[in-house]
Amino acid sequence: MHRGFTTCLLAGTVAFAAGAFAQTETPSAPAPQSVPNAPSAPAQETEPKFPPVNPADFTIAAPTKEEVNAFLKASWGYDENRVWEVVGIQKTAAPGIARVTALVAEKPNPQIADFSFLVTPDGHHLISSDQSGYVILDFAANPYANNFRVLQQRADGPSQGPAGKEHELVEFADFQCPHCKEAEPIVQKLLKDFPQAHYVFESFPLVNIHPSAFKAAAFGACVAQQGGADAFFKYADSVFAGQEALAGQGADQALRNAVTAAGLDPDKIAACSDNDAAKNSVHASMQLGQDLNVDQTPWLFVDGRGLPMLEVPYEQLKKIIDYQFAMDK
Repeated sequence: MHRGFTTCLLAGTVAFAAGAFAQTETPSAPAPQSVPNAPSAPAQETEPKFPPVNPADFTIAAPTKEEVNAFLKASWGYDENRVWEVVGIQKTAAPGIARVTALVAEKPNPQIADFSFLVTPDGHHLISSDQSGYVILDFAANPYANNFRVLQQRADGPSQGPAGKEHELVEFADFQCPHCKEAEPIVQKLLKDFPQAHYVFESFPLVNIHPSAFKAAAFGACVAQQGGADAFFKYADSVFAGQEALAGQGADQALRNAVTAAGLDPDKIAACSDNDAAKNSVHASMQLGQDLNVDQTPWLFVDGRGLPMLEVPYEQLKKIIDYQFAMDK
């Protein structure tokens, strides 16, 4: 994957054992390890067994254990094998800031891992960290609701599927990113498996590493403007098919060929792409991604829950989408 910004912590899907939190995915739990004072599992034990909770480890009124569990259920509930226990919600030296500690395990593995995060005094945000640094994320029973509202309002790229935005799949992609090309068949499968979803393509050119990506996105904005969504997706297919040419001197011709494949005049599209309107359209899409902490391409939002598309096996991706859509009914 191509990473453009600080690695997101507390993301929307979490791969167990991924190493911290991730929200633009879900909280990722640390790798299973021995927990002090946890009972040793017998050789035949196949289910994790958490040690007893000590009421003395709950020293602050908010957030409540119920609120923490609701957050974790929203984040992890799609995985029927993941189990957890909130074992502490404690005061810290900073007034109003709570430290939450939980144990987590994956059935049938008896190993238990622990992780913790801070909740701000307003109860609406959490702070977590890994080796990449610190992030502040939404803390709520549906921690993706704010992202979803932002996408419903601002994700206005070329789209497919129903016009309604009850459920949205929003992909941030870079035309020069090889992994985005790999993701295109996945998008087509998702559109078939989730016909109720409104799919939106948002350009997110990683300009520091892909010199032709912004121009390809500007061409795409003009194709969508002059030919509509159908023309845009024909253009996108053609650009991805000839993607290798974007890295060399044939980049301009490759883009013109893609415009022709979409049924439009490449001279008109090239002229349009130099206008401020086209460039501003791409900048707006990039800003939207930055505001939502997109840090790699391809990146997929499922009703506001962010996922690194190629890092999630397809069957698990479907399971997460089913779960998120059910939660948002």
